[in-house]
Amino acid sequence: MDRREFLHLTALGSLGAVALSGCAGGGGGGSPAPANVAPSPAGPTYVPPLAGKVMLGIDVLAADGFAQIKGQRCGLVTHRAGVNGLGQRTVDVLARAPGVKLLKLFGPEHGIDGDAKAEAVVKNAKDARTVLPVYSLYGATRRPTAEMLAGLDVILIDFQDVGARSYTYISCMRYVIEACFSLPRPVRVIVLDRPNPLGGEKVDGPFLDRKWRSYVGAYETPYVHGLTIGEIARWAVATPGVLELDEAQRRRGALEVVAMRGWRRSMTWNLTGLNWLPTSPKIDTAKAALGYAMTGLGCMDSGFSHTSGEGQNFRFLTYPHRKSAELVAALGAAVPGLALQPRQLADGTQGVYVGVADWPKLRPTAVSLHMLRQACVWAPNPFAGVTGSKRDLFIKHLGSEAFFEELRTQGAKIDLARWMARWDGDAAAFRARTAPFRLYA
Repeated sequence: MDRREFLHLTALGSLGAVALSGCAGGGGGGSPAPANVAPSPAGPTYVPPLAGKVMLGIDVLAADGFAQIKGQRCGLVTHRAGVNGLGQRTVDVLARAPGVKLLKLFGPEHGIDGDAKAEAVVKNAKDARTVLPVYSLYGATRRPTAEMLAGLDVILIDFQDVGARSYTYISCMRYVIEACFSLPRPVRVIVLDRPNPLGGEKVDGPFLDRKWRSYVGAYETPYVHGLTIGEIARWAVATPGVLELDEAQRRRGALEVVAMRGWRRSMTWNLTGLNWLPTSPKIDTAKAALGYAMTGLGCMDSGFSHTSGEGQNFRFLTYPHRKSAELVAALGAAVPGLALQPRQLADGTQGVYVGVADWPKLRPTAVSLHMLRQACVWAPNPFAGVTGSKRDLFIKHLGSEAFFEELRTQGAKIDLARWMARWDGDAAAFRARTAPFRLYA
């Protein structure tokens, strides 16, 4: 994504059941299910990850013979990166699966093929290979309508997330769950889980104020949430108030998560053995996904730029009329674990590549926070005049109205240490709230 793109769950109990398909022997174990979350009665036969790879939710579903959806009329919400461990589209895997009736496809922002630009309206279409109808959830509506869901028994969701709150696929997931649960005859939701490319240990950054929930911030979480999409779904459905549903709807709905096998929270993408497919035009590599968490917020209205071309998206920082050495001097020592590498483009533009020297020490969003403050050092406070819809969009991404107001009024004098300490407390509390819904150790 470029800067413009950025400026973008069978009821088994009283909860709106969460069935943990594929958990036995997988994900390095994981915490026991909480009392109000029901695991699968026996658990599937364990199939080792292929060729040392993490076994994705779609691969676990296939290894189990598609038992959860045989004979069911299915819809699939997915995108370009929705592939199995062999790189085959989940669309095609389900379309040819014996006993599976795949009837409808749904696409999020950027479309089911992943090539539409950010914020670009995506129209309904047909999938060229399967000739199945594709309903856009980033066009006339962002929620599947009752008409779109008609005739379906189950909706499967297969999204590759990037681990940052403002990336819109987890918002699309929330809207799909809410739509399915809201029907008089709820449609089951099955999430095919995938790795968080940042791993599952980092929980970091500004916490979202509830009043600022939007499509670029659909959950009250720290900016870097540390969960997989399946874990987000489990937490959201199990916790009153996370979804826009009344209690009867929340309890009546049904969510299942097909967990991965072989994934652990310590695994960043490079340790999964999986190939990265672009999740959107500018998140073309796993390095760009990490860069999104590190620099995306920092480039909002600040004058900083984070993209210079293929292989450097969200990783190459520039600032008008500043040399590489000045960027290194201003930001290099500010964030523990960060490594800024001076680079120059063919046209003479100087900047720095945002590298990682010590991942355990690095707080991803700290990079952006220091960028915002530095922008107030190098120029008259660029945020002082950010008002109206522009201000609202900034806060929807950042999450904290109070932080923005301090930045707007105090500029370079903003107390980042105080805010980061506050958000550390929020992160610890969020970890505790979501711990019962984690699927992996």
